Amino acid sequence: MASQSLYTKLESLPPALKEEAKNFIEFLVEKSKKKKAESMTKKPAFGSLRGKIHLSEDFDAPLDEFKDYM
Repeated sequence: MASQSLYTKLESLPPALKEEAKNFIEFLVEKSKKKKAESMTKKPAFGSLRGKIHLSEDFDAPLDEFKDYM
């Protein structure tokens, strides 16, 4: 919804409903902040990346660049 349209609709409300709308908007802002905070502190479940990370067969093989040092 466009901001101008929302503002026009808010301005057409009586004062008591404007207050109620303000309280509801503040509630939604707080709810959004809590949800964001929860998602940032939520720890991933153990094993949630199983099958998504693959290492090559020669992962621990010596590198050609270091042959002189071995």
